[in-house]
Amino acid sequence: MTESWVNAAERIGADLHLELAGPGGRRAALIGALREAVRGGRLAPGTRLPPYRSLAADLGVARNTVADAYAELVAEGWLTARQGSGTRVAERAEPVPYAERAPRKARASTRGPRHDLRQGTPDASEFPRAAWQASYRRALQHAPNEVFGPGDPAGRIELREALTEYLARARGVRTEPGRIVICSGFAHALRLLFGGGVLRGPLGVEAYGLGFHRELLAGAGVRTVPLPLDENGARVDLLERERAVLLTPAHQFPTGGPLHAARRAAVIDWARARGGVVLEDDYDGEFRYDRKPVGAVQGLDPERVVYIGSVSKSLSPALRLGWMVLPGRLVEPVLTAKGEREAWASVLDQLALADFLTSGSYDRHVRRMRQRYRGRRDRLVAALAAQAPHIGVTGVAAGLHVVLRLPPGTEPTTLKGAVWQGLALDGLSEFRHPQTGMEAMDGLVVGYATPPEHAYEAAVEALCGVLPGAVPPVGDQGLSPTSIGALPVGPGASSPEHRSTSPGSQGLSS
Repeated sequence: MTESWVNAAERIGADLHLELAGPGGRRAALIGALREAVRGGRLAPGTRLPPYRSLAADLGVARNTVADAYAELVAEGWLTARQGSGTRVAERAEPVPYAERAPRKARASTRGPRHDLRQGTPDASEFPRAAWQASYRRALQHAPNEVFGPGDPAGRIELREALTEYLARARGVRTEPGRIVICSGFAHALRLLFGGGVLRGPLGVEAYGLGFHRELLAGAGVRTVPLPLDENGARVDLLERERAVLLTPAHQFPTGGPLHAARRAAVIDWARARGGVVLEDDYDGEFRYDRKPVGAVQGLDPERVVYIGSVSKSLSPALRLGWMVLPGRLVEPVLTAKGEREAWASVLDQLALADFLTSGSYDRHVRRMRQRYRGRRDRLVAALAAQAPHIGVTGVAAGLHVVLRLPPGTEPTTLKGAVWQGLALDGLSEFRHPQTGMEAMDGLVVGYATPPEHAYEAAVEALCGVLPGAVPPVGDQGLSPTSIGALPVGPGASSPEHRSTSPGSQGLSS
């Protein structure tokens, strides 16, 4: 063989789909098909067409037929032909590209809000691209050949071993690689556990939580029973005939605050007595600012708790990587529900995350972002204290969002005003279980992680501008972190849950 496979592939050319139909023979049909592909924008200006021989073989026509069609379209100005450059689509005033032919109204609707303070996502601009690329490169270089074939539905052993070490060290989780199953996130974990029939309802849930999760569970035929919340977290003492309970014990979502130690012990006692299962959603366990990290409930009894985590808050939801730490008896049922091939997270992403963990890059990124988000929280709380001191602020000691308690009846009008100002916000009522007996609270769930740094100050000012009864800022003091502690936050400032103190104090509310 006188040429490499690469050179041979370049000579053969790229694939080109054409439908040869209509009167006038193969040559006329080919000319018409090429002309329509260019006119319709499917072949953009500058696109290189396959050589005569390659296209003729693909279409089952004579080589001269393709050569004649190209020559005619060159003469008409549709194509250009230069020695050494091949045949390409000419630069023409027409056609209008597909993207530019969309209706104006449709394009405008995709621009989104000017300021996004919705909860749920980290700052996308802070994704550690260089460190992740280095881990991905190392993982790819050292991956054995069997990585590129059928794999293990539990996930790559490299990642499960890395998670075993990390979760034990950072979150107090007691496990081993054989009890970890990799999934694509928390929602996927729920689908496997309940949609796959591993667990059944009724399921106790916190009175405030993600409606998407409730809808997913309802779709699997699971009835959810809301548990009221108070200053100590979910009222797990009200659990009765439920078979399982879903909790966010490290940082209740979205109201904030950890599950009290006595209730953590109580829910384990309930699970042991009833043969139940505790589902622990540790959605933002890495981000603690003003108190010591709260360890995982799973550490109290690994045989009664399913611990679920992901990288959606710490790295990016785009990675679609999560994990379940399972009691031994649930591993095989979960793997059966997962299946042999489908619904797997990318193996290469798994290997990259394993390297990211073992190299220390994950710890460095989390520490850096913890400082970054804590600074954002401080600036937000300072602005609220200066411009809206009557608004209660809770859930500030951890996570990526706070809850603003609004005067009764003002949540709908505040959200409407935010829309007019191009500000995206989540109302607290959106997260309330429809069957809960708790009194409805007016409020906003404000995510301070999403905006890029250059747009954060403007987003906070826009937020303060739509709050009922807010006062205009004086100079630049509204975002000064040093003003935290100078003013009380909310009418209940004397209580720890509503008090704002200096950034380094334990007194910031949970």
